[in-house]
Amino acid sequence: MDMKLSKTFSPIVALLVNLLIAFVAYNISRIEFILENLSYFSEHLSFSYLLRMFGGGYMFDRSAIVYSNALYIVLMLLPFWQKENAVYHKLCKWVFVVVNSISLVVNLCDSVYFPYTLRRTTTSVFREFRNETNLGDVFWGEFLVHWYLVLLAIVVIWGMWKLYYMPKTNVKEFTKRSEKLRFAGVQLLALVICVPLGVGACRGGLETGVRPITINNANQYVDRPTDCAIVLNTPFALMRTIGKDVFTVPSYFKSEQEAAKIFTPIHKLTPTGPFRHKNVVVLIVESFGREYIGGLNKMYFGGKYKGYTPNVDKLIEKSAVWYYSFCNGRKSIDGMPSVLCGIPMFKEPFVLTPASMNNYTSMAGLLSKEGYSTAFFHGANRGSMGFLAFANKTGFQQYYGRQDYDADPRFGKGKDDDFDGHWGIWDEPFLQYWCTKIGEMKQPFMTTCFTVSSHTPYIIPEKYKKVYPEEGIVMHKCIRYTDMAIGKFFEKASKQPWFKNTIFVMTSDHTNLSDHQQYQTDIGGFCSPIIIYDPSQELVKPGMRNGIAQQIDILPTVLSILNYNKPFLSFGCDLMTTPNDDTYAVNYLNGIYQYVKHGYTMQFDGNKVIGMYKLTDLLMKHNLVGKVKEQVQMETELKAIIYQYMYRMVHDKLLAK
Repeated sequence: MDMKLSKTFSPIVALLVNLLIAFVAYNISRIEFILENLSYFSEHLSFSYLLRMFGGGYMFDRSAIVYSNALYIVLMLLPFWQKENAVYHKLCKWVFVVVNSISLVVNLCDSVYFPYTLRRTTTSVFREFRNETNLGDVFWGEFLVHWYLVLLAIVVIWGMWKLYYMPKTNVKEFTKRSEKLRFAGVQLLALVICVPLGVGACRGGLETGVRPITINNANQYVDRPTDCAIVLNTPFALMRTIGKDVFTVPSYFKSEQEAAKIFTPIHKLTPTGPFRHKNVVVLIVESFGREYIGGLNKMYFGGKYKGYTPNVDKLIEKSAVWYYSFCNGRKSIDGMPSVLCGIPMFKEPFVLTPASMNNYTSMAGLLSKEGYSTAFFHGANRGSMGFLAFANKTGFQQYYGRQDYDADPRFGKGKDDDFDGHWGIWDEPFLQYWCTKIGEMKQPFMTTCFTVSSHTPYIIPEKYKKVYPEEGIVMHKCIRYTDMAIGKFFEKASKQPWFKNTIFVMTSDHTNLSDHQQYQTDIGGFCSPIIIYDPSQELVKPGMRNGIAQQIDILPTVLSILNYNKPFLSFGCDLMTTPNDDTYAVNYLNGIYQYVKHGYTMQFDGNKVIGMYKLTDLLMKHNLVGKVKEQVQMETELKAIIYQYMYRMVHDKLLAK
């Protein structure tokens, strides 16, 4: 090829070389992602499995790179010889480096966020945190802890800048009309060829019948849903969830009536007597996973594992708890509708979807119609996490947050001394405030408190730093502090006149950092406590029960205890009357539905069962798909649950008629 012809093709060669650099940057961030979260993957990784996931990752990287570099590609291939100059190509270089630096940083940041969600971040994160004013503090805290990621980003960005390949063309070299036309023609042809290739890259292929790839497609390259995070990249997850309809009704059944023969979320309880006007107190403890609680791990570790919750362990001895218990989501905003409304998280957090505008209610809304006074407490700023809007929507009559605590002369004294500097009021003083305010509510009452301290950036009050030193992982000292706060709450509550006329429920919103592999599996990441405490022991007998419990069971269970006699909606079951073998749990992770029942965890991708594991297979090593007689029944039941969920979301049928 002569010199002039090579210069004609130079922008095309430069484009291909630079896009290859982008692929390298994506794979560097993927390797970092694995290393940052190695404890979640190391048990089952092999070289061949990594090759398969990296091969799948190429398809998603290709899509993200073409999407994000579309402007750069067009700029490089514009069929105008006049653009071939140093200034223009310096501009192209800046576009390339800036765009791909942002993609790199987003991927690196998500490697830190992954342990909280077990999935790649989608656009729902912007709605989730839109009311927060403290994200800068959290970001800088993580920035300091993960300084090595900052260093890695600097090195990779510097590498992209230094390795960037500049085209070897100059406008002055095109002296003949034929040379100009040839250059323009080659560039135009390349641009025309790039259009279908780019569309194919974005869609995942150009074959007939191929639908644009989504996050769910990552499951074809992995053995378990959690590993989808390795195959995917965060820019793709963000771009593919912009403005997308979340809920569609599947074709499992011809009608809702047909699905209802197998499963219906409409409950019509059979009371054993008149309505009991018992008070109801629900404590949702931030990130308080079952892993940390010694009293709920005796079946796994015997007496060797003491846990970090001596006060909650004492509460468990007096309460009803379940051998297996789960949360229905991985975020705080998943926990609220699950615990209080009986609505699990499928696909995206319910309160961040258009379906949140549907008509629905909660335990507070139902009980307020029975004459209850209701109040929601959250130690953060008003509006944080959208909890104030949620409380108003679902029937809470009062809301108390950080500002209300500070304004109370008995506690905040008009100051902000008990603010943790990041999220809200420390758990110890805020739970004392909650207990005091409960005593001012008219009985019967229903109240919920959502704590804040056991959360990133994993700090505790200065006066407790020597009492609860660093141990294990950074979360443990926070768990010990919050456990102490819970112990003091129940100590104070036990002296109140309303105490024995109250049903207490305690759970977590979701799980958090883990240092035990059995809690890092697909189902282990959803292990949360479900604790129901009746101080009178007349309605709820203490003890470990052999069934399965989940957050969405709390609403029907509490209403059953109260002898509630009106229809209501919940996707869970009444744990008081449902036989142990009929209890179940459902959750959703990276495009896979998980259904726990009959001693198994079934994984369903929306079309077929892809996994079947015994609950006693704690590390989920033995896939028994096709070998378990209960599989067909469980698949049918799960399809009915999914159908009912989607149908009712789409058609605004979240209230019992």
